[in-house]
Amino acid sequence: MPQSKNAARRAGAPRASRAPARPGIAYRIRPSDPDAHLFGVELTIADPDPDGQRLALPAWIPGSYMIREFARHVVRIEAQCRGRPVGLGKLDKHTWQAARCGGPLTVRYLVYAWDLSVRGAHLDRTHGFFNGTSVFLRVAGREHEPCEVVIDPPQGRAFAGWRVATTLPEAGAKRWGFGRYLAADYDELIDHPVEMGRFDIASFEAGGAAHDVAITGLHDTDTGRLARDLKAICSAQIALFDPGRRRAPVDRYLFQVMAVGDGYGGLEHRSSTALICRRADLPHTGMAGVPDGYRSFLGLCSHEYFHTWHVKRIKPQAFAGYDLERENYTRLLWIFEGFTSYYDDLMLARSGAIDSAAYLKLLSGTISSVMRGPGRLAQSVAESSFDAWTKYYRQDENSPNAIVSYYAKGALVALCLDLAIRARTNGRRSLDDVMRLLWQRYGRDFFSKPPGERSGLPEDGFPALLAEATGLRLDREIRAWTEDTAELPISSLLKKLGIGVAMRAADHAGATIGAKLAMRDGAVQLSQVLLGGPAHRAGLSAGDTLVALDGLRIADERALKALFERREAGAPLRVHAFRRDELREFELRPAPAAPTEAVLSADPKAGAAARRLLSGWLAGEPSGTSRRRQR
Repeated sequence: MPQSKNAARRAGAPRASRAPARPGIAYRIRPSDPDAHLFGVELTIADPDPDGQRLALPAWIPGSYMIREFARHVVRIEAQCRGRPVGLGKLDKHTWQAARCGGPLTVRYLVYAWDLSVRGAHLDRTHGFFNGTSVFLRVAGREHEPCEVVIDPPQGRAFAGWRVATTLPEAGAKRWGFGRYLAADYDELIDHPVEMGRFDIASFEAGGAAHDVAITGLHDTDTGRLARDLKAICSAQIALFDPGRRRAPVDRYLFQVMAVGDGYGGLEHRSSTALICRRADLPHTGMAGVPDGYRSFLGLCSHEYFHTWHVKRIKPQAFAGYDLERENYTRLLWIFEGFTSYYDDLMLARSGAIDSAAYLKLLSGTISSVMRGPGRLAQSVAESSFDAWTKYYRQDENSPNAIVSYYAKGALVALCLDLAIRARTNGRRSLDDVMRLLWQRYGRDFFSKPPGERSGLPEDGFPALLAEATGLRLDREIRAWTEDTAELPISSLLKKLGIGVAMRAADHAGATIGAKLAMRDGAVQLSQVLLGGPAHRAGLSAGDTLVALDGLRIADERALKALFERREAGAPLRVHAFRRDELREFELRPAPAAPTEAVLSADPKAGAAARRLLSGWLAGEPSGTSRRRQR
């Protein structure tokens, strides 16, 4: 989009500190009514477009590939020019245009904030949180200019002691304080979420950068334990991308953690991440080992931290300059989310946060999650990547039959590539080398370049880059594993490292009807029916409410399973079910559960070559001789 001469000259500034003291675009945001969940925002444009300034709120937030239409939460908006009201017309669902105005133009609006997630904005008496995509109108044609934002505290004694946690560059505001911040451009402005309220802080240093963890919500976290574990994980990732200097790509990093009773999620940003987790998953004083919940939280932190390199700086070409008004399509999310999902758990092992047995258990779970879904045979990971906007983020009752996760199967593609490279080069090269070349080629200098000169990985560029990094041509394998739906050669590749893969039915599965069940309104309902399974063959559908089995009432899922256990697999059963308000009868023949659960185990009799490959894989060292701390 067009920009002023001064803006063009400043567009390449990597940090807001190069911006003028008083930029021509200034925002002020305040929790105006926490009980009504309303943020008040004021935008002042010193020299608006004389033909009528256009303003727009993003339709989506980078990192979460779904149109979310944040403008629907703007509940009131008005404009003034030199203190007098000026017309402000709406052009579409997220765009406004002011009447001609000589400036300055001031736009005031209220944003409803009641989305307790990592994607939007949330405000009440306990805290406030917002992503810039939810609250800051974009000044069309001026996206590459510096912009100021003043964050004001809420009014009232009830909010005494509130602080601010953000990595927005400070320009008068003190660390953890309200006040003035400065962003180099709109892209930077919306890439630093803001948490405000009362929170606890844990801190550590890794890769020459300060790292902070701000925890909001009721919790009893052992912050010392959390800081030690995160430091090890962050250090392992820094060593992967920068093995020589071991320098983090940021000066400061912030984990924003919202502790709730039940929740899970994360969203990456250029120097921070917004996380939501169960408070029970955080470590407590005296906690022994790494319980499943805490391991899951560390994996989430590892995943989002890895994005600091991979997605926030290394990007597909389609994301080198975001179009925030519409979908941005790429077939490469299997690389950018899938590879991140591969490394998030692997980094737990390499850092010593978990041992190798725990890591193999996590990998078993990833394999099993993909094998459970018939959709892996219907959609490739490249197709899944492209269709993320309409399928992965908008799942329905048929999704298990129609789609495959570019996160989970993408992680398995990464596993296959890593093991294939290691096996063919005798451990001298690995996927780590590919990640480092991606960083050097596309990520390291990304934000130091003017926006128009930033580039990302071309849609067809990965096979050649892998060959450059490793000396291997794996074009055929990459095409087969990502563009086709054939099963991946996981077992044969793991065998080269002395790891056996056994497939079995889920524990206590017994006979199955090939459907997922849910209790709704006191009755058992089919929430999903898997293609080719007994329920599908019987004519049952998602949404059907099960009433009776062979004349016996089905009270709950446990009662249904108990009835199955007393009958042989394949024996016909008479099922009565409601479809809508119509009672129907079906003949159902439960079948033995399919072997979809993977069990990985290390062969104690594996040869020396396999042991070297295994050691190098888990340690992240070409030689395979590194030894790291194991808890």
